[in-house]
Formats: sequence, C-alpha cells, structure tokens
Amino acid sequence: MKPGTILCCGEALTDFIPRLTREGAPAFEPKVGGSLFNTAVALGRLDVASAFLGGLSTDFFGDELRKALAASHVDISLSPVTDRYTICAFVKLEEGHARYSFIDEGSACRMLAPADLPSLPDQIVALHLGSFVLAIEPCGSAYEELCRRECHKRVIHFDPNIRANLIKDRERHRQRVERIVSMSDIIKMSDEDLAWMAPGTSPESFAQDWLSRGAKLVVVTRGKDGALAFTRTFDCEVPGAHVKVADTIGAGDTFTAGLLTWLTRAKRLSKPAIAALDRESVIAALKFAVKAAAVTVSRPGADPPWSHELEG
Repeated sequence: MKPGTILCCGEALTDFIPRLTREGAPAFEPKVGGSLFNTAVALGRLDVASAFLGGLSTDFFGDELRKALAASHVDISLSPVTDRYTICAFVKLEEGHARYSFIDEGSACRMLAPADLPSLPDQIVALHLGSFVLAIEPCGSAYEELCRRECHKRVIHFDPNIRANLIKDRERHRQRVERIVSMSDIIKMSDEDLAWMAPGTSPESFAQDWLSRGAKLVVVTRGKDGALAFTRTFDCEVPGAHVKVADTIGAGDTFTAGLLTWLTRAKRLSKPAIAALDRESVIAALKFAVKAAAVTVSRPGADPPWSHELEG
C-alpha cells in the first residue's frame, strides 16, 4: 500500500440504470457503483493513493467491481472476498435525479462484521465513510467501530449520504450519524441530507452544531447551486458549474474525491492542517471538487474524471 493512502469504507454494488432497448422497450443496464466505491475510483483516477474496504463477492458482478477498482489503481487488499452475492441497486431517474431500490439482504457488503475488521497499515492517513451501509447490520456496527478505533490517529471524512428508504429506525440512525460526527474532522452532506436530518433548519445553524461537536470543516453541497463550507472562524460558498446534466449518479461521491484530492495535493490532509485551513484554501478546494463533480454529471452513470480531464 502506498504512503498517504485514503481508505474508503463502505459499499461496492451493481447499479441497474434505466435504458431503452433498440426496439424502444424499457430495460436496465448494469453498472459498477456504490457511494464509497465511486469515491475510491475517483481518487484513484485523480492520482491519489486510494484503497477500498468493503465486502466483495466472487460472483460475476463482484468480478466486474474488482476489475474496475484495479483499473483505477485502487488497493483492495483489506477487503474480504466471499461467495455471498453483490448488492443490486435499481435506479429510477426523475428529472435527472436518482432514486434507488436495493436488494441487499445477506450480501457480501452487508455481512461485513466487526470481527472482520483488519488492522490498518501506517500508510493510511485518512478514512472516508458514510452512506446507507451505516443503516444496515452488521456492517453498520463494523464501520462505526472502525471509526471509533482509528479517529484519534487518522483524518476522518464523513458523508451521511442518506438513503431514507433503507432507514428503518430514523432516530437510531440519527444517533449513529451524530456519534460518527463527533469523531469526524470533515463532514460533507447534501442539502437533501440536511432536509432529512433536520427539516427546516438552516445550513448555517446545523453546521455550527456539528462544528461544536468536534468537526473542523462542514461542507453542504447544493447540486447546480454549488456548495457552502463552514469552519469555526468563517464560512464561504462557491457557485455550481454550468454543464449539460446526463444524470447525478456519483456526483456527491466525486465531489468528496475532489475535496480530498485538493487537500492531499496541498499537503493539508492532516488533523492540524484541516483545523488551520483559511478561507482561500477552502474556496480553492470547493472549486476543484465542483469541477470534478461536473464531469461526472455530464455523462451517464457514475463515471468520475481522470486527472488529465481536470487540467487547466
């Protein structure tokens, strides 16, 4: 594993994207995906040392996931591989925005348990976690335990990435999210996540609450309207990018990768450096993240940019 590696902890799955056949009949096209998988791939494509920790399958969907991770230079040496099946996520597009229906009971991803957690090598400097895997068991408990075990010595980036249809107990999930918030250095969430977490609450007041719990940087993404960022000493915002949208699948995951990439390149991916970020640096990081996400939304499915596509 390379020094300075960012470990993405969560799901790798098969997205079934709605398409039309040549005859015009509705159909679904399988695509590799998963929020944490997407971020790991995006980091690798942006030339950042990237690794993935999640349950992977020996089935043919799992074969495609492992091939895609390898093609984007993502290390999977920490991921257990079993003969359990790969999660299937059926996607419905409504005005370009994605809604999901999951088949995941007993999957390789879901059945990752606390006892399966590996020891992490010193080359890993940061963990990124979040998404619906925190709402299902036993993997939700496993990732929370990993965060608790590692948060004192590695940077924690957290994206709640709420999937409301998978959350059976709203209050219990909120409590888990808030526990992880208290262990996190950077929190990125969408305005849709915010609406689920605290309906009617402004981003400013919500961010200040999470900053008071220990976070050093809170980012709220707003789709085509750009992103807001909050620290304990200032807040700022950047506009969205003007681009023809194919769909929004993987947009937030690519934004996360863009943010972490900028911090890595600027040598700011450490707890002290994140706490000391100034306004100009945060704005530069947000602009790079928006630029990366704009490439992803311009093409179908989760297809993050390569480094050369963001030059200039």
